[in-house]
Amino acid sequence: MSKNAEELLDRGMQCLTEQMGTVDAEYFISLVIREQSDYTKWQRRYFDEKTPEEIRQEALSYNQSHPFQGKKAKII
Repeated sequence: MSKNAEELLDRGMQCLTEQMGTVDAEYFISLVIREQSDYTKWQRRYFDEKTPEEIRQEALSYNQSHPFQGKKAKII
């Protein structure tokens, strides 16, 4: 496994455990593996059930509760 893949897996697991706790994160991973989920289809179903306004409101709410903390960079 490449260094980048390991780092990505570590970051993903950290995100899951921070948001869900260790037990629910492990349960989530086991469900994805066991069900052989297709993430793209799963997300499509999720977003197909929402109106554009609901998606906009969720995005605004997320943006307010998770303000950007990094350094700004000018890209030319």
